[in-house]
Amino acid sequence: MSINRQVRAAIGTAAFLVVAPGVVTGLVPWLMTGWRQGSARPAAMVAAGAVLTAAGCLVLLQAFGRFALEGVGTPAPPAPTDRLVVGGLYRYVRNPMYLALQAVIIGQVLLLDRPVLLYYAAAVLALTVAFVRLYEEPALARKYGEQYAAYRRAVPGWLPRWPSKR
Repeated sequence: MSINRQVRAAIGTAAFLVVAPGVVTGLVPWLMTGWRQGSARPAAMVAAGAVLTAAGCLVLLQAFGRFALEGVGTPAPPAPTDRLVVGGLYRYVRNPMYLALQAVIIGQVLLLDRPVLLYYAAAVLALTVAFVRLYEEPALARKYGEQYAAYRRAVPGWLPRWPSKR
């Protein structure tokens, strides 16, 4: 594999990170709330929101990095990976990126105390699950065949399987 291909994958992945999650977790919530806070919130609620938002961002960065480095491609459907991405958090759950999006939006709900974002999170979740079921899983099954089938049998889609202590 050439360095040039990895650099292109990294650039494409970074661009997609800004476009897709940047719009879903940044632009749309900002348009909905103007980042204006709702009512006074308990400090614990704000702290939980900050932790959830930060954790979601870290998971997104790690997951996107996996696509460029391990998969040598991007999460964007027009520029998919050469290899199935199964390392890192993908060992425990098949959809860490989508779960991270939810964490960021729910974190914003807690930080801003804006219930409209909770409805938005539900809509994003519904659209995401539909996208995964109707497009992503069939596309991965076609591209990776038995490798994806085995991965799908071994790793849950939405509720992480935590590593056993051996």
